[in-house]
Amino acid sequence: MTFVTRSLVSAGLLVALGLPAVAQTEVKIGYALAPDSHYGVAAKKFEEVVKAETGDAFDFKHFPSSGLGGEREVIEGLQIGTIEATIVSSGTLANFVPETGVFDIPFLFNGFDHARAVLDGEIGQDILAKFDNVGLHGLAWGEQGFRHITNNRNAIHTPADVAGLKLRTMENPVHLAAFNAMGAAPTPMAWPEVVSSLQQGVIDGQENPLSVIVSVKLNEVQKYLTLSGHVYSPAMLLVSKPFWDGLDDAQKAAFEKAATEAAAEMRGYVDNVETTGVETLKERGMEVNALSAEEKAAFQESIAAAYEGYYDTYGQDLVDSIVNFK
Repeated sequence: MTFVTRSLVSAGLLVALGLPAVAQTEVKIGYALAPDSHYGVAAKKFEEVVKAETGDAFDFKHFPSSGLGGEREVIEGLQIGTIEATIVSSGTLANFVPETGVFDIPFLFNGFDHARAVLDGEIGQDILAKFDNVGLHGLAWGEQGFRHITNNRNAIHTPADVAGLKLRTMENPVHLAAFNAMGAAPTPMAWPEVVSSLQQGVIDGQENPLSVIVSVKLNEVQKYLTLSGHVYSPAMLLVSKPFWDGLDDAQKAAFEKAATEAAAEMRGYVDNVETTGVETLKERGMEVNALSAEEKAAFQESIAAAYEGYYDTYGQDLVDSIVNFK
């Protein structure tokens, strides 16, 4: 009998005896963005489905806007069991399961359908399963979208336009290698520090999907948006392995169903922002340009040297299997 089951049985006995029931099993869920972001809508759907499937067994406590710390801190909290769940970007996941970094390779995916099919297929699910080996349990791949560059220095059309640009990146060696190859000055930084660093001029810009740029209102601290689509950015719904191991089979099934529906909600949010986000940001005063096919090809060529490192790290067979996935 699991600890959750024992708690519920004990609660039932106490009620039958007319005594106060023990507390529900608490699920602290932390994430970096606001409740009205794609993270927030996914977290809300996650709770909604778990409760629909399990009744009052679980009490969710939401900590949006990095309320439990940066993403790495939250994941480490999951490992030791002080936090139960998170929705997290891919930025720091490679520090725990190195293979996740392969999805951050620039220009790997040709569109949303391609990326989602890979993540939901054998390649993505095999990598998801590896989190069980590091004190975590991956439930589902969520999504942020394709990443674009914002900055306060100049519009970007060529690799020369990013030369020396102090650009915040995630704490991710794949991204660092790409921007170094382009000639930028990538600056890894935890998300809670980014907006203030942009305001103070510590960094010139950053790169993120439209879902983040719109929801965080980066237009308030950034002038230029370049629709580069240089990297597809997945997200993940993770739970603590100690917490997961304490659930019974029915509860695990409920959490899996909830994660699947939360990921779908997240992707729906991203689809909507991809349709409306550019106009929203233009209305808010950003100067927006999209890279042409020729301009994007020049960026791809500029990071050719980084690809040799990616092949060494992840294996050319794996990279090619993703590129050629049907």
